[in-house]
Amino acid sequence: MKLLLIGWLTVCLGGPAFSQSGSGPSRYSIEDVLSAPYCAGLVGEPQAGRIAWVSAQEGIRTVFVHNVRSGQTTALTNYQTDDGQDISDLHISADGRWLAFVRGGAKNSEGVSPNPTSSPAGAEQAVYLLPTDGSRAPVRVSPGNQPVFSPTGKRLLFVQGGQVYLAEIPGLSADKPVNAPVRLFTARGSQSDVTWSPDGGRVLFSSVRGYHNFIGVYDLSRKVITWLAPGVDRDQSPVWSPDGSQVAFIRVPGKKHGEMENVQGGHRFAIWVADVATGEGRTLWQSPADDGGFAQDYPAEPLRWTASNKLLFFSEHEGWMHLYALSPTGGKLTDMTPGAAEAEETAVPADGRYVYYSTNLNDIDRRHIWRVALTDAGPVTPEPLTTGTGIETDPVVVGDQLFYRSASWNRSTGIAKRRVGDSSQTLLFPAEPAPRFPTMALTEPKQIVFKAADGVEVHAQLFLPNSTSQTPRPALVFMHGGPMRQMLLGWHYRGSYYANAYAMNQYLASQGYVVLSVNYRAGIGYGRAFRRADRQGPRGASEYQDILAAAKYLQSRPDVNPLKIGLWGGSYGGYLTALGLARNSDLFACGVDIHGVHDWAWRGNHFSPGGGWAIGEAEAKVAFESSPAFNLDFWRSPCLFVHADDDRNVTFAETVDLVQKLRDKGVPTEVLIFPDDVHSFLLHKNWVRTYQALDVFFRKHLMSQPEKPLTSEK
Repeated sequence: MKLLLIGWLTVCLGGPAFSQSGSGPSRYSIEDVLSAPYCAGLVGEPQAGRIAWVSAQEGIRTVFVHNVRSGQTTALTNYQTDDGQDISDLHISADGRWLAFVRGGAKNSEGVSPNPTSSPAGAEQAVYLLPTDGSRAPVRVSPGNQPVFSPTGKRLLFVQGGQVYLAEIPGLSADKPVNAPVRLFTARGSQSDVTWSPDGGRVLFSSVRGYHNFIGVYDLSRKVITWLAPGVDRDQSPVWSPDGSQVAFIRVPGKKHGEMENVQGGHRFAIWVADVATGEGRTLWQSPADDGGFAQDYPAEPLRWTASNKLLFFSEHEGWMHLYALSPTGGKLTDMTPGAAEAEETAVPADGRYVYYSTNLNDIDRRHIWRVALTDAGPVTPEPLTTGTGIETDPVVVGDQLFYRSASWNRSTGIAKRRVGDSSQTLLFPAEPAPRFPTMALTEPKQIVFKAADGVEVHAQLFLPNSTSQTPRPALVFMHGGPMRQMLLGWHYRGSYYANAYAMNQYLASQGYVVLSVNYRAGIGYGRAFRRADRQGPRGASEYQDILAAAKYLQSRPDVNPLKIGLWGGSYGGYLTALGLARNSDLFACGVDIHGVHDWAWRGNHFSPGGGWAIGEAEAKVAFESSPAFNLDFWRSPCLFVHADDDRNVTFAETVDLVQKLRDKGVPTEVLIFPDDVHSFLLHKNWVRTYQALDVFFRKHLMSQPEKPLTSEK
């Protein structure tokens, strides 16, 4: 076993002197392709005419606000180091004067927040407040999360330790800290989904109590809690009616003894509405089968009550994750996003006339913004607002302007705008590309579709080197994590984890590899049946057939050397990397496994009850046989393992165990370990070091092998 020392993992590729002549690979560094800002967390406050977002650039996280009326964009924070402290939960006050956000990550099972720099002072997750004019630095309010302003903007609710707290906000001109927060009320369980009533006199919340959840309303003047239609179910995602007299929520059956969560499964759910004054409720709609779970967990707003008096919610009961409309009095259910496509994040302006949403309709491997009218008259006729080769998500509407997150195949995710109905967009942020970012040296990925041995259709993105060389190339198969993700024909919108992976695939193509990024079954984007494919993961690893089909496709290409195919991926992609090396070292020459699952049966007993996949005693045998650990006698190919030891998604012990067993068998292994970082590395430098190690590893095991002539027989 060889230990990769972080200090020497640098690759001398020169600066951003990009070669586009075709005589050789375009030369840019890993640092260059990861140097662009990545924007996330876009929020808006239409009444105030402001939007805000977080930009992360080489580990520096900055909160920006844009005044729609003045056209001015302001950086509100001035953090200067790659300290791994994430920024999330942005919220703008209705008067536009204040912005609240959360800095730091949630606690793990040991009660510790992420501390990836191993700071002796420790780390925390806390709520911060600052004025949107940039006149003062952020003020720490308190440890906690989920901040939400009152309708007047003078009060701030947040959650700390599962209880709801209230902070009174000083005047904008007052040079003093926020008044000491007080606990608003005490309730059993852990409180979440906290929102103010339209009049600001009551607080709506979910009370999570293990086997069951309640929906509660706290009256600030009367100091009493009203429980809405309490039962033996897990009630969640409550929303106010426009007049504040009713509350709608999603009801999921309560938990049975011994019942285990299955992330790829589903459950029945119902839409309920309750009267706030009496607490009495009734069912409006019940799903026909186990159509809930993913459709309520994946979107940021799984349930809405619009100003036009429509209830909007997501369901998969017709085969795709669609958005449905329902009257609060019941009646006919209307599919607002018809077609063979997924609907994702939504926005509804204050007038409630339209719902704007992101979808892959008519462009299955990208995302665009559409809208549809929320009227009772006539057929549902959605209209596309963005088209082309870009990736557009997370719509926010302020007046007649549409703001959204925008990327393309050679541009990282930024913030764009256009007037509703206009065909051209303006890139609001960043105004200019990052100085070192190799825009002109990137390769546009191609959509590839092939079939697995059992006939399942699989989509992938092919990255080809910018070279006219006639020598067959080494190739790499990339597998995303999740598994409920979908890699796209452009920069990814679902967090920097997947955006970084896309960037790395670009870099690998620039170094002469043919790269195939595979959207295997169990992922999203291709409908419920594809996502919930039979015998996946611990129940038979059926998705591995898609990886074998990807290898077969690469072997069929004349520009690929079939003896030089490697694997890489993170999380679930790490699992499939290890599975490929364990089952088919004859096919895959080497691999890079980033925090992968290696023993499903062990996970089912040690990570959580059922391991998040409902792996019980009856499933243990098949789960183990579906694991890389089952086939170690056939594992010959070298592997680089990368893992952070505060991983809250895949236990670090998975890598500890497998590496020891492979060492015992003499399998070449290398490791790169990050103390105190988490699953999705919080330190940018750890992503750089991971990819540098990956680059060195593949150069050694793929580029150094003898080349096969282009005309040789396979």
